[in-house]
Amino acid sequence: MKFVINAAGRQVPEILNGEPQVPYLGVGKYRPTGRKHAPVIPTNADYPLDGNKTVENLKEALLKAGLRNGMTISSHHHFRNGDLVMNQVFDIANELGIKDLRWFPSASFPCHAPLIKHLENGTIHHIEGSMNGPLGAFSSEGKMKGVAILRSHGGRYQAVQDGEVKIDIAIIAASTADPFGNANGVNGESVSGLLGFALADSQYADKVIVVTDNLIPFPCIPWQIQGNYVDFVVKMDKVGEPEKIVSGTTQITKSPDRLLLAEYTAKFCDAAGIIQNGFSFQTGAGGTSLAVSKYFGDLMRERGIKARFARGGSNKYLTDMLEEGLIEYILDGQTFDLDGVRSMRDNPRHVATSPFTSYNYHSKGNFAGIVDVVILGATEVDVNFNANVVTHSDGQLLHGIGGWQNCLFSKTVILPLPLFRNRIPVVVDAVTTLCGPGELIDVIITERGIAINPLRKDLIDATKNSGLPFKTIEELKAEAEEICGVPDKPEFDEQIIAAIKWVDGTVIDVVRKLKKLSL
Repeated sequence: MKFVINAAGRQVPEILNGEPQVPYLGVGKYRPTGRKHAPVIPTNADYPLDGNKTVENLKEALLKAGLRNGMTISSHHHFRNGDLVMNQVFDIANELGIKDLRWFPSASFPCHAPLIKHLENGTIHHIEGSMNGPLGAFSSEGKMKGVAILRSHGGRYQAVQDGEVKIDIAIIAASTADPFGNANGVNGESVSGLLGFALADSQYADKVIVVTDNLIPFPCIPWQIQGNYVDFVVKMDKVGEPEKIVSGTTQITKSPDRLLLAEYTAKFCDAAGIIQNGFSFQTGAGGTSLAVSKYFGDLMRERGIKARFARGGSNKYLTDMLEEGLIEYILDGQTFDLDGVRSMRDNPRHVATSPFTSYNYHSKGNFAGIVDVVILGATEVDVNFNANVVTHSDGQLLHGIGGWQNCLFSKTVILPLPLFRNRIPVVVDAVTTLCGPGELIDVIITERGIAINPLRKDLIDATKNSGLPFKTIEELKAEAEEICGVPDKPEFDEQIIAAIKWVDGTVIDVVRKLKKLSL
C-alpha cells in the first residue's frame, strides 16, 4: 500500500479497496472535474402499465434486481436503532450464496450487530458508512475484509452523485408506500419522519426497492420518494420500530456540569450578538444540546426575538418552539423522536430536507453556510482546534460522522465539551483521528473555561467585556492534565481499518487497528 502525506499532515493511502483516492488538499482546494454520475436509462416498456410494481417478498425483489457477488447495496438510517429490514436483506444474500457485497448505509446502529456474522462469512466484504457500536468495535479489531469508509451525510450524497460509489441496489424502508413506489416516512405505524437520506440512492442507484408495511392505493401523499425512480415494491409485516428512532437522550441534561456548558453557550451567543431577530441555529438532540435550545428559547421569549429557521434533527423541544412561534421554520434533516414525526406530518412550516439541499459540497451552494450558529459535539479537540468525532482517545472506532463535518461551514461553530471524560482529557496535543480542521472550528466551551479560535478576532472583540471565563486552548489542556494526568497514547498496528473522507471526497485521515483494545 502506497501512502502520501495530505495537506493536514496525515499519512493516507493512494488506493483503498482497489480504488484510487485523492488526498485531502485543504479546505476548498479540491476542484472536481467531469459530470454527475447517471444510472442506466430505463424505459416504460419494462414496467407494468398499470403502475403496480409490487412483488411477493424481499427475496423475489432482490433476485429480480439481479443480486450477485460484489455488488453495492445501500440503505438509509431514518429508523436508526429500530431498523428491521437490512438484517433480513443480508440473511437472504447469505442464503443465496452471495459474497463480497459492499454495504453502503447512511449509518448503522447496534441493531445491525447480527451482520457481524455476514462480515465473518464473507457475505459482506466491507461497510462504507457510519458505524455506531458493535460494528465499529468489530472494525477496530481489524476483522473486516476490506477498509471501512466513513463519510459525512453530505459527503455520502457527493460520493453517489459523483460516481465515486455506484449503487447497484438501493433498499428504501418506508412507513407508507403505494404500488407505484411513491413513499414517505410520516404516515402509517412504522413512522421514521422524512426519507431524505435515501434521496440520492433513489435517484442514482441502478435498481431501487421500496419496502413498506403500509401499502396504500396510489397516490401516496406526500411522496418523499418518487415512484418514478423505483423498480420494485415489497410489503412486509414490519419495517421498523418507531420508538427506537430516539437518539441517545431526548431529555434535557440534569448534570450540573453539562447545564453549565449549555448556559455558557447561550451566554456566549448572546454576548457575540448572534441571538437577534431573524437569526438561525442548529443544535443536536443530546441532553446538553437540548439545554442550549432551552436557554435560547428563554432569551428569545424575554426579548421578543423570533428565529427565521432552525436546522434539525428535530425533537419535542424544537417543535414546541416552532408551535410557540419562536421559530418560523424547521428545516429538518432527520427526526429524533415521535414529536418530530408528528410535527413534520402536520405542520407545513416543518420542512423535510435532504443532504443535497443541506450539505452537498459539490452543488451550487447548500444550507450550511446560511446557518448563523451551530452547536456540535466531539470526542476530542486539540490545541489547533482540530476535532475528532469517530474514535475515542483510546483509538476505538465507535461513532459516525453524520452531518458534523458539513456543519463546520456555518457562520459560527461552537463545541460545548466537558474538559475530561472518565478522567481522560478531551483537549489534547493532537487528535487521534482528524475529522474536522481547526480553521473551521470557532469556539470550545468547557465547564472550566471558554477558548475562542484566534482566527475569530471578531468574536474575541465582541465578547471581551461579557464576564465569561475565557482561557486559551493551551490553558484548558494544561488544566485537564493537572486534574487527570497525561494518559498513555493508544498503540496502533500498520493495518488500516477505516478511512475518513472530507466533505469533498478527499481522504483526510485513516484509522488503524489497535494493538490492544481497552477493556
